[in-house]
Amino acid sequence: MKAVSDELLAGLMNDMHEVAQAEILPRFRAITADAIRAKTAADDIVTDADIAAERVLSERLAARFPGIEIIGEEAVSDDASILSRLADADLAGVIDPVDGTWHFAHGTPMFGSILAIVSGGKTIAGIIHYPVLGDFLVARPGEGAWHVSEDGTHTRLTAATPTPIDEMHGFIPLHMFEPDMRAQLAPRVLKFLRVTTWRCSAWEYRMLATGAMSFCLNESLKPWDHAAGVLIHTEAGGYAATLTGDAYRPTLKVGRLLVAPDRVSWNALVEALTID
Repeated sequence: MKAVSDELLAGLMNDMHEVAQAEILPRFRAITADAIRAKTAADDIVTDADIAAERVLSERLAARFPGIEIIGEEAVSDDASILSRLADADLAGVIDPVDGTWHFAHGTPMFGSILAIVSGGKTIAGIIHYPVLGDFLVARPGEGAWHVSEDGTHTRLTAATPTPIDEMHGFIPLHMFEPDMRAQLAPRVLKFLRVTTWRCSAWEYRMLATGAMSFCLNESLKPWDHAAGVLIHTEAGGYAATLTGDAYRPTLKVGRLLVAPDRVSWNALVEALTID
């Protein structure tokens, strides 16, 4: 497995910042109807900012890492076979250029850009950039998870303190589950203090990695949503696995991902969320 140096990490963060300044923020709150298009559903949308940001960031990655496999959300949307390259890639860059596109398209600032560098099927660097705030969450294996402010100040991140189920705050996107599963999950959310969804992995992982929220249950395993965020949360002390107990890795394609403060909390959450 390769490693990402301090210098290279800083360079990747600078690339993301510059792409946001050039391709994302100028389009924010200036978006027009003809710049928004539906993908798989009416509320699953893509904008010119998604496409332009992914293209430019892909070019930056290819220049930094000749021969790198680029796994971009929008590229996979056009050609699903691209995703299969992740499993065998010596080095891959997994990009979600504008995570939270629905928010971006409707003028709210709850969106971010996500980049994971994956080597041999393992995430070796996770970076989430928040263009409106100008800050980052970053992590590398064994190096801890960090908030990097716009002025460069580094603050170490810590996941939520374990609490009883009835004191937990969490994210469960019920709308993403099949109707039968949704009907079974819905009454179970009453076991927790608060359950919501923000429709944006970048911001949900921010709340998880900073300890503001306890857990998240996800219906899908799309690597651009989770590869960076799980590493950041894990390096902040958290734990992630599918409901069947498989440890998270970016190449997983099947399963429902449960992110928790620690393994004990994960076990308690699985019991609370058990579907008959």
